[in-house]
Amino acid sequence: MRHNSLDPAAANTALTRLAFGPRPEDRAALARDGLARWLDRQTAPDDADPAADERLGLARLAIRYPAGEGWEAVDEERGLTTLDRPIDALWPLTDRKTPVAGPERVRPRQEVAAATVIRAVHGQWQLREVLTDFWHNHFNVHAAEQAVAAALPAYDRDAIRRHALGNFREFLEAVATSSAMQVYLNNRSSRAGNANENYARELMELHSLGRGAYLNGLYDRWRDVPGALKGEPAGYIDQDVYEAARAFTGWTVEDGAGIGGGLKLPVTGRFAYVEGWHDNYQKRVLGTEFDPFQAPLADGRRVLDLVADHPATAHHVCLKLCRRLLADDPPPRLVEAAAALWTEHRRTPDQIARVVRAIALAPDFAATPPGGKVKRPLELVASFARAAGIALTATTPLLNELDASGQRLFAYPAPTGHPDRAEDWLGGAAMRRRWSLLLGLAENGFGTGVLDPAAVFDGPVTAADAADGWQRRLTGGEPDSATTAAILGGMGLDPAARLTPGGDGDARLRRMAAFVAMASRFNQR
Repeated sequence: MRHNSLDPAAANTALTRLAFGPRPEDRAALARDGLARWLDRQTAPDDADPAADERLGLARLAIRYPAGEGWEAVDEERGLTTLDRPIDALWPLTDRKTPVAGPERVRPRQEVAAATVIRAVHGQWQLREVLTDFWHNHFNVHAAEQAVAAALPAYDRDAIRRHALGNFREFLEAVATSSAMQVYLNNRSSRAGNANENYARELMELHSLGRGAYLNGLYDRWRDVPGALKGEPAGYIDQDVYEAARAFTGWTVEDGAGIGGGLKLPVTGRFAYVEGWHDNYQKRVLGTEFDPFQAPLADGRRVLDLVADHPATAHHVCLKLCRRLLADDPPPRLVEAAAALWTEHRRTPDQIARVVRAIALAPDFAATPPGGKVKRPLELVASFARAAGIALTATTPLLNELDASGQRLFAYPAPTGHPDRAEDWLGGAAMRRRWSLLLGLAENGFGTGVLDPAAVFDGPVTAADAADGWQRRLTGGEPDSATTAAILGGMGLDPAARLTPGGDGDARLRRMAAFVAMASRFNQR
């Protein structure tokens, strides 16, 4: 045995946390090669992902609407045509003066959601897919709004996916200058003398320092915050938010707005800086003085420097990473070790990749038993498809069911993003939706792809052996006799009953797979 190899149970746990669940062959490869080699590949992905790209090219989503004033009726299955388009090609969807059917205006959000599901199932760069999902929630935008929907493909492609394993300071600027965030948090309308604080507040409260560093209940003057007079404040208060908002005035979007002197911005949807809208006077953010009349964008970039380097940011972001990858309540010493590494590498281009790698290889990662997390619906769908061998494609019915499950991809209205603790996903209604997702996938009720029992079982199998076999296949471990008994009892099957894959046993074998996936063991990781 190689010194870096893993036992099968540890390999299964690692892939359940760091990927959208293992395929059977993935467990064997990881157990053989070891986690460090897997991480070496996964933290340095390239653009080649042929299996996912092929599935994206084949995917079709329904779009239907009646004729209206200025457009003809449409009823078709259309490919994912918006994913690679620049924002200026999609921005016309936001023009309310041009007659465009409503479903066309929100179509980009549906296509990015479909691509997310397909990549989660078929992508070879699984760690990047997991982190892309993480960062989309960390930097959440509400793409059910039509202007945000038009900007979503560029946001997903150029901000989130491009920087998911990169440097956090660069990531912050990519998000800050994205049209999706500019529109969502209203910064595009922020002007000198009337600064909009929405983006500045969420930048500090959610994107960087975190709510734990909000000290306004203790201090109402910046100089009273511990460390502020040395330029090292322990946290932030409302004064910091207001001053940061002034720093971001003039950061906007080319949306045709008038800029004075009879001039208007172009109508491209791209980020723009309007000097005449910027508050050029002196500012003070996090105990740091800003001189007046700095170069274009310099004030906002200085704010991004300050929040990216703050110790509270390292703790806040690393706590969230450890919570996503490990457990709802991760070991504090792991969080602190990750935060220290985060700070050490704050200038390196692969800062995030280094920290994630260290988390995954830490003793606490291996020592924390499975069951510390509950899979959210996207993860449940992808992990079931991967383990069961479904060649899944995303469809409109599946996306609708995901929306109904509570995980509305890119359409969660609050800037917090979807919650990430078990209690938010285990209510009675939520559980019914989870079961509906699994049963629909197993029986192809959403038209997402056929589960083929003959690819799992070589020939006729007893009902008891089938239930045990599905447990081994889906969980990577030995079957639980109580689960087997409960499934057979619920299905009214004698343990010795013979089920033939590829024949009349397929319907029962598919349903049995869904029932195994409904058990808590598969729902946890």
